[in-house]
Amino acid sequence: MANTTNPKEKIRVLLLENIHPLAKTMFAAEGFEVETLSSALSGNQLKEMIREIHILGIRSKTQIKADDLAEAKNLLAIGAFCIGTNHIALDAAKNLGIAVFNAPFGNTRSVAEMMIAEIIMLSRQLGDRTSEMHRKIWKKVSSGCNEVRGKTLGIIGYGNIGTQVSTLAEAMGMRVIFYDIIPKLPRGNAKVCSTLEHVLQESDFVTLHVPATTLTHMMIDRAQLKMMKRGSYLINASRGTVVDIAALAEALKSKHLSGAAIDVFPDEPETNTEDFQIELQGLSNVILTPHVGGATEEAQSNIGEEVPTSLIRFVKTGSTTRSVNFPEVDLPPTSETHRILNVHQNVPGVLRDVNRIISDLGANIEAQTLATDPDIGYLIFDTDKAVSAEVKKAIESLTASIRTRILY
Repeated sequence: MANTTNPKEKIRVLLLENIHPLAKTMFAAEGFEVETLSSALSGNQLKEMIREIHILGIRSKTQIKADDLAEAKNLLAIGAFCIGTNHIALDAAKNLGIAVFNAPFGNTRSVAEMMIAEIIMLSRQLGDRTSEMHRKIWKKVSSGCNEVRGKTLGIIGYGNIGTQVSTLAEAMGMRVIFYDIIPKLPRGNAKVCSTLEHVLQESDFVTLHVPATTLTHMMIDRAQLKMMKRGSYLINASRGTVVDIAALAEALKSKHLSGAAIDVFPDEPETNTEDFQIELQGLSNVILTPHVGGATEEAQSNIGEEVPTSLIRFVKTGSTTRSVNFPEVDLPPTSETHRILNVHQNVPGVLRDVNRIISDLGANIEAQTLATDPDIGYLIFDTDKAVSAEVKKAIESLTASIRTRILY
């Protein structure tokens, strides 16, 4: 009878960047060994720390590069306790058989509520008024201040956050239009637009909710800003590389835009002690926040539960549901079997070879599922306990195999 490749009592977890304590509690409850650090890691320090661990949990400051992953011989999975995963070498992880999971839902409400708050603040110039009052300046004005009811909100990126913003905005009487490169079902009375330009030209407020990709890099530049309605507002809580900051500063100084709220920046400090400079500082009716869209206690608690749930399920069953770099596979357990997981290069004939190995050893497949993407295939199957060790050894010797292990 084969031994489990990674017994759960020997699973080592490293959590960085002050991840919510709920995550440690959940991993410890499973019998995993958990270590936590309050800071991000990089360079040789990161390589040294991840050599012996099986699960790595990070937030947005830790950069996981391909050469870091090359050192992590035992690493099974990475949990990004945030939405974005552009700070992780996803393809390199995949090709080493390392699954990556994120938190697509945990902070959506927190970000959406901040977007609504900033829409109102910009429309009423509240950032400037409160700053003036702190400087002992009493400036009671109504010029340029408006209600948001009846105004048009344009949402770029109609995903988990964008749809929540849509619902909240409609509840306040706003008209909502949106654009997404993937067809999406509108919420409420929201209207889909066929182009980004249409949204920019029609909206009084534009909010951005897109990932950092080659398509979204500098997506809002000088040309797009000129398309926006004179006197409109731009709000970005997605990724700092989506907006050309210098062009935005020009649009604000020329009064083409009446204001902006920016929560993410192209280059962000790694610690709270560093100085931060940006062209938008000192401009009127500009709200600048230090990447705090999802920084609420509720969001961090939600994320602290969401990501460990995916990671624990992966460790216990092999499920890659909600993985951002693996084909999604989920196979219900069968009794009196051993479960074998295999990650392999997506080349013709691998499943044939696996099934032939099992047949030649006189074993039986109780359950099996395979999913592929252009690069890899991920196979889960349950087979006879008596020959599982021989099956594993034969499969991992296949030329296309990347990683093979007996789960239980």
